[in-house]
Amino acid sequence: MAMDRDQVLRDAAALLSRKSTATMDEVARAAGIGRATLHRHFAGRDALVRALEELGIRQFEAAFDNARLDEGTAVEALRRLVAEAERDAQLLAFLVTENQLFEGDQVNEGWSRLDARVSALFRRGQEEGDIRIDLSPAWLTEALYGLIGTCAWAVMDGRVAAKDFQYMIIELLLGGARRSVEK
Repeated sequence: MAMDRDQVLRDAAALLSRKSTATMDEVARAAGIGRATLHRHFAGRDALVRALEELGIRQFEAAFDNARLDEGTAVEALRRLVAEAERDAQLLAFLVTENQLFEGDQVNEGWSRLDARVSALFRRGQEEGDIRIDLSPAWLTEALYGLIGTCAWAVMDGRVAAKDFQYMIIELLLGGARRSVEK
């Protein structure tokens, strides 16, 4: 039976997002494979985390493409982006908290591409007059990632209903990010 590498990585992300100190043995059990099989594909935790990073970047680039960020208003595109990101929110939750991914010169170019796309979306929303201009696009990008990750954890823990994932993120982000009109 062939191992589905992406599924093993998703299973690893689900476990590691709940228990960041999980051992490779625990990851193998969570993925339903033997420890030796896991080690044949990922020489150690660092290799596993790098593979998770690559999967995450691929998945989120696909989510960004599927969300059609250039269509409609920035707010509409942001709603689509959150909907598309929901499937891999656990993976993002893990990756955003994995500090080794963001050290020194080893920052993956993929993260820079993703950050640039989201920041451009927020910048467009500011230009359209729908997003506050006193919050930088870089900060709004970080806030979006944080909300997606935090909501994924809350859903995993049963503190938030999965059906509320998109609503809660969008309402909190836009409720604080939309420009208020003085009356």
